[in-house]
Amino acid sequence: MTIAPASAPADARFQALSAWLAAQPADLGLQIATLRPASADASFRRYFRIDAGGTTGGTLIAMDAPTAQEDSRPYVKVAGLLHDAGLNAPRILAQDLGQGFLLLTDLGTDTYLNVLREDNAAELFSAAIDALIRWQLASRADMLPPYDEALLARELALFPDWYVARHLQHTLTDAQRAVLESTNRLLIDAALAQPAVYVHRDYMPRNLMVSTPNPGILDFQDAVYGPITYDIVSLMRDAFMSWDEEHVIDCAIRYWERARRAGLRVGDDFGEFYRTFEWMGLQRHLKVLGIFARINYRDGKPQYLADTPRFIGYVRAVTRRYGPLKPLARLFDELEGVTVRSGFTF
Repeated sequence: MTIAPASAPADARFQALSAWLAAQPADLGLQIATLRPASADASFRRYFRIDAGGTTGGTLIAMDAPTAQEDSRPYVKVAGLLHDAGLNAPRILAQDLGQGFLLLTDLGTDTYLNVLREDNAAELFSAAIDALIRWQLASRADMLPPYDEALLARELALFPDWYVARHLQHTLTDAQRAVLESTNRLLIDAALAQPAVYVHRDYMPRNLMVSTPNPGILDFQDAVYGPITYDIVSLMRDAFMSWDEEHVIDCAIRYWERARRAGLRVGDDFGEFYRTFEWMGLQRHLKVLGIFARINYRDGKPQYLADTPRFIGYVRAVTRRYGPLKPLARLFDELEGVTVRSGFTF
């Protein structure tokens, strides 16, 4: 077996992955010496690209998902559901769930995040909306874990536990904690009142690939069955890029109109739909603030903290528009002056 070039990681899991790939059928034509990093994400998963001269041709992707931290079975299951819905997700060519290795088709290197411009945004978002509707129309109960009250509450707890307590080094007063608890109750109730569909749970430009058919869909292993607005608000209120309100509303209207025509239960009043969209987004914004702090302090990945001001901006915009959410706006005002160790201010 030829070991990958010196630029590739030299850790034990990389060596084990190389050995596993070398044992794959010869008709794949895997060229082990070409194994090189492709990307990493906020989890413990890593992705490597490898040249393949066999029946597939081109390049393939090898996933390394350490079994102590990651369970690859949901990835395999959701990939199948996406294919059943007629969507473009990586196909699994080989798997070893005991070691946490998958060999996948390669959807390319052009993410929506990398290529979005003013002159192509309408076309790309239109394709993403159409794919999302196909995904939702394929929904079946009991196929995915429920996005239930317990999960929504666990996600919301990340904000006080990791962003406020760990990142801001601030202890909430009883009154501040009461505001969070009452707001969380509103957000959970609003989410649970929505029709349930398949939810990708991270449907954003970083996880959509420019491909044929378009888009290619990645990072879907955390999919659940839950609120219908979750994925469209993830697409429009992105973690890594911001759009002006006019563009967000325009895309939300396009989704709502197409979803209604397709028979999805999005209601007949766009104003009410948009309110639900924004409240669902607020739940996600609070969760992501907590996740980005956790990724920094627990997992040693500080780069995500640079995008927390974007989410604070999202939170402030939503909480100032709706009376029941204004106590949370005041809480953010109270936290604004807190200085954090990383040098950011709230």
